[in-house]
Amino acid sequence: MTQVNTLTLAIYAGIVALVVGAIAFTLSWNLWEFWGGPMPGIQALLFPGNVTLVHVWHPLFTEEVSFWPKLALLFIGQFVVVTLVVALVIGLVRKFNCLFAHPNR
Repeated sequence: MTQVNTLTLAIYAGIVALVVGAIAFTLSWNLWEFWGGPMPGIQALLFPGNVTLVHVWHPLFTEEVSFWPKLALLFIGQFVVVTLVVALVIGLVRKFNCLFAHPNR
C-alpha cells in the first residue's frame, strides 16, 4: 500500500473543506428567505472559518470590514484550520502506529 504524504493529504482535506464551506455559504446566502434565516447546519459546516474570524481576525481588524474581505478571511481560515488539524491528526496517528506496531511485521 502506498503511503500518502501527510501534507498532501492535509491540503486535499483543506481544499474539500473550503469547497464544502463555499457551497454551504452560497446556498445559505441565496436561500435566506426560504430558510427564514441561515441554513440549518451552516454553523457546523463553517465552524473552522468562524473560529478564525472571531479569534484571529476580529482582534486584528474592526467589525467594519466589508463583505468581500470578510468572506475571503472566512475561507482562508476554513482552509488553514482544517489543513492544520488534519495534518496534526495524521501525524499523531502515524506516530502512535509506529510506537505500537507489532515487531513481527
